[in-house]
Amino acid sequence: MKKHQGPHSLFFLNDRLEFPALETANSEGLLAVGGDLTPERLVLAYQSGIFPWFNEDALILWWSPNPRMVLFPKKLHISKSMRKVLRSNQFTLKKNTCFEQVMNQCATVKRVGQQGTWITEDMKKAYLVLHEKGFAQSYEAWEGNELVGGLYGVDLGHVFCGESMFSNVPNASKFAFIRMVETLEKKQYEFIDCQVHTEHLASLGAEEIKREEFIKMLKR
Repeated sequence: MKKHQGPHSLFFLNDRLEFPALETANSEGLLAVGGDLTPERLVLAYQSGIFPWFNEDALILWWSPNPRMVLFPKKLHISKSMRKVLRSNQFTLKKNTCFEQVMNQCATVKRVGQQGTWITEDMKKAYLVLHEKGFAQSYEAWEGNELVGGLYGVDLGHVFCGESMFSNVPNASKFAFIRMVETLEKKQYEFIDCQVHTEHLASLGAEEIKREEFIKMLKR
């Protein structure tokens, strides 16, 4: 692992299975560059409060932002309109029935102000292996026999690290997210890691906390 001297000193990862101290991340949360997407490195990253996020044809970038966006299950906010959707039985929740399809949908769904996707072919391959090993999981919203929304992430056994979600019909991804949170609350999960602030997640009750506090809870 080499340190690059520049405006922001970044660590370049090599074959060694390690990451630098989180405090060395720059103001945007960028911690390190390079390395690989092996299951061992990915699991170590999530267990350490780090996640990969980079564009196609670019070096792997590793992030640990401060503050960190999290959702505590007990603080889940369900609007009146969503309560109606939940009561309507419009959607059915399924888990891990089509993980690859969920990833593909997350990669191709159009997002406001975003061109292209960070869910590259290499990322898909890496998370499919993680899925086969039981770490990466998908929660899916089905309307009849059609997959219409969902999300995927990495399950650490006491914390779920959300990666991406998609919706092809209104409220489908919200449905999957809410039902997932309710499921994890029953299993006494500490929190859902939402990584960075978005208005969508904030509307569901997610909040920003200091990275130091996040790591303490993650390690508990």
